[in-house]
Amino acid sequence: MSDPALGLLMLVLIVVVIMLGFPTAFTLMGLGMFFGFFAYYRAGESWADNHIFDLMVQRTYGAMTNDVLISIPLFVLMGYVMERGALVDKMFYSIQLAFRRVPASLAVATLIVCTFWGIASGLVGAVVVLMGVIAFNPMLKAGYDVKLASGVITAGGTLGILIPPSVMIIVYAAVAGQSVVKLYAAAMFPGFFLAFLYLVYIIGWALINPKIAPKLPESETRVPVRPWIADLQQAYSHQMLPALLTAAVAPSRAMALTMDGARITYTTILKNLGFALVPLVLALTTLWAAWWYVVIHPQPDAPAPAAITERVQSGGTVAPEEEKLEELGSAQSGSAKESEPEVLQQMGNADLQNSPTNAPVDAGPPPEFYTYFSFTAAIIALMLFYYYWTMGAAQFEVLRLLTSSVMPLGILTAIVLAVILLGITTATESAAVGAAGAFLLAFQARTLDWKRTKEAVFLTAKTTSMVCWLFVGSALFSAVFAILGGQALLESWVLSLNLTPVQFMILSQAIIFILGWPLEWTEIIVIFVPIFLPMLKHFGIDPILWGVLVFVNLQAAFLSPPVAMSAFYLKGVAPSHVTLNQIFSGMMPYMLIVIICMVLMYIWPGLTLWLPNYLYGN
Repeated sequence: MSDPALGLLMLVLIVVVIMLGFPTAFTLMGLGMFFGFFAYYRAGESWADNHIFDLMVQRTYGAMTNDVLISIPLFVLMGYVMERGALVDKMFYSIQLAFRRVPASLAVATLIVCTFWGIASGLVGAVVVLMGVIAFNPMLKAGYDVKLASGVITAGGTLGILIPPSVMIIVYAAVAGQSVVKLYAAAMFPGFFLAFLYLVYIIGWALINPKIAPKLPESETRVPVRPWIADLQQAYSHQMLPALLTAAVAPSRAMALTMDGARITYTTILKNLGFALVPLVLALTTLWAAWWYVVIHPQPDAPAPAAITERVQSGGTVAPEEEKLEELGSAQSGSAKESEPEVLQQMGNADLQNSPTNAPVDAGPPPEFYTYFSFTAAIIALMLFYYYWTMGAAQFEVLRLLTSSVMPLGILTAIVLAVILLGITTATESAAVGAAGAFLLAFQARTLDWKRTKEAVFLTAKTTSMVCWLFVGSALFSAVFAILGGQALLESWVLSLNLTPVQFMILSQAIIFILGWPLEWTEIIVIFVPIFLPMLKHFGIDPILWGVLVFVNLQAAFLSPPVAMSAFYLKGVAPSHVTLNQIFSGMMPYMLIVIICMVLMYIWPGLTLWLPNYLYGN
């Protein structure tokens, strides 16, 4: 058997052995060692002198010294601390009250919480199980269709691996040698767009067939208003913002009120006034941040020193040399490539602003920015005016619940993403900030004890070890596969088909979609994605766009039988009368939505590439 044929046999065996239930990482290493021994075998040579052992050490060292992997345990720890800290119960209750008048309000609240909690934790199993415990039974008791209830939990729970910060994006960055920050920026809009498509489907189905999601009784949608808030309205005004502002200026009548048998303090008045002002503060902060980043931030700093100015005038360069990533699928060692020009950028590189291609943001605001900004500010002002004009006691109580349950986690997630995307920190440093913030939130909520902390740390070590072993096995397997000529054989076969870029895109994504039925995303990313990566340059396909399409495509890996891990996660906490087939049926429409999202992403590539191109240039 020829060497390329051995390579193809490796590829077939890896799928068969994984489907038989063997551990993926050790299967990769075992097949790599076995076929590599034959690839390097020389007659008369001692088996101990076979170069496969040298290759194993080199690929293991290369994989474990990859800086991309450092952020994985920190992001995983962040997710497990939040999951063990049980911070989601109040969030679901407050969001349910906020959307109580929307069709299928429980399903909509479940999807929103799944999306938000998935962003914060990035753990599909944890999100599906947690929302299955919290939301599945209430939806069934309210008369919701089993397919609707199971589908929204299983599909919403998978969004955590797509919307940053996501471990899957980090793994792809390490395999493909791409920048994590660019991938994070590229996956941002598609992730929220897919969640929006899910939301449209749920509300549309409920409007067409109201029987699948009956309206909740009044007793379950009534907002509990504290007695002293109702008394405050009677004393000042039925509009809560004027009432609280007047109470802060003239507090005598407010301080005569009682709460739980004690008089209201001035601190309580100010605290509730702060809750009422949260929408105004968020709107002003968002507008100011957009103005600062687009208008003020691109302005040049102080003049450079004379020596640097002379170097620039004389044609010298002052840009620092950037550290590069090595693609895991490469069969060559790093020393063999020292003379080749490096083009890949390291994840989270703080020198993104020194890229030779200026980003559009560095050129200052476009002329139409001021018109758009003024129009947006006017719309936001009108919305705030209407909101505060109609804000009664019930709306205020909902706002207070949302602020106390959603804002801390939302601020932490926004900070973690912002410092990465703006180049303030590396992905590893931002992951450390996120993990520390998760501990602070759990301690503040008093839900994280020593036992749960140990569980979170143990699960983090277990998950990180699995990922690291996968990288070691993938590095060895891909190197042997390339040495045997399997990669070259597949490339020559694909190129001989004379495919157009669109046809190649459809072929590659269709193969990944089919592989998602028997395999999980980890095996697809580390085994099969490196096969397609070298062909992207021939077809002129952006690896960032192709990678984000893979991320969206791999949502189907959690929703497609027979593996469909989301279904098994939910079945483990579902009532006994809910069958696995019902859960599978509920997931099927969301697989179609994933395909629709991919088609729209390819038709409109700006949905994926606009943000990274704007922030970092082409």
